Amino acid sequence: MRRIELAVVLALSLLAPLVAVAQPIPKVGFIEAGSPSVNRHFADAFRRGLKEFGYVEGHTIAIEERWAEGRIERFPDLVAELLRLKVDVIVQASGQGALAAKQATTAVPIVFVGASDPVDMGLVSSLAHPGGNVTGLSLAWGEGLTGKWPELLKEMAPNSARAAILFNPLGISFKSSVPQTRAAAATLGVKLQEFAVRDAKEIEGAFAEIAREHLGALIVMTDPLTLRHRSQVVQLAAKGRLTAVYGFGEFARAGGLLAYGPSVTDMFYRAAAFVDRILRGAKAADLPVEQPTRFELVVNLKTAKTLGITIPQSILVRADEVIQ
Repeated sequence: MRRIELAVVLALSLLAPLVAVAQPIPKVGFIEAGSPSVNRHFADAFRRGLKEFGYVEGHTIAIEERWAEGRIERFPDLVAELLRLKVDVIVQASGQGALAAKQATTAVPIVFVGASDPVDMGLVSSLAHPGGNVTGLSLAWGEGLTGKWPELLKEMAPNSARAAILFNPLGISFKSSVPQTRAAAATLGVKLQEFAVRDAKEIEGAFAEIAREHLGALIVMTDPLTLRHRSQVVQLAAKGRLTAVYGFGEFARAGGLLAYGPSVTDMFYRAAAFVDRILRGAKAADLPVEQPTRFELVVNLKTAKTLGITIPQSILVRADEVIQ
């Protein structure tokens, strides 16, 4: 009898490692709106957040990365690909991407990063009680933020009565943010002239038109397209010697003159907390949508000197980052 018991114990001890190896680890789908060549730091921030919650990639968690390359039409296919891989949760950049994910599944939890107005877009029922399978971090593109860009523009170019606003009309967020920005500019005595770009091929033409209209100031609205091609955008703005304001710090770090808005890197870092809670059993429906907690004013003094633009001291003293 003892021999039989011993054999059973030995058999179980040999099987134990096999059972442990066979245990599946959580799989997270990560879809970024841009390109890894320019937005890798967003994925790195998300990984850093997971690491601080104790996750070890390849051992206690797996991450399936996908990149839309600034083309919002790619979102549905990327989401479908991740669903075929049976991911446990999807982290989706941009409101447009989150809508594509929501339309594709009601079962897999979705954590969005950077939706402008998730309630108005129909992603969640309310910020406090999202409902459904979607939650995440909102950009809070509202009058309080969109009004800042014309204010900064007027502060840098007080004599400007006309300015350009560059945006992608295919982006859902601009249904409200462009009118809000236009209204805020009007109160400051600045008339905004709209220039729409639907793909990368239209960007250069838009700047050529801005030059023909003899506009010296510019506000660039952020979306996957303009963010993906920010190097081209800031180079063309510099070529046109435009006093330009952008919505994300990434533009200023790429050579843009000045940017004000929420820290996207910080938002991707904070997305890890949502993933951790979901993997531990929380439901997306019960996790309130978060608003940005960190905003940044980034000034590129090097670009200002190249363009012969003097950044007012009132802006420099408020800057969170000054690029020399």
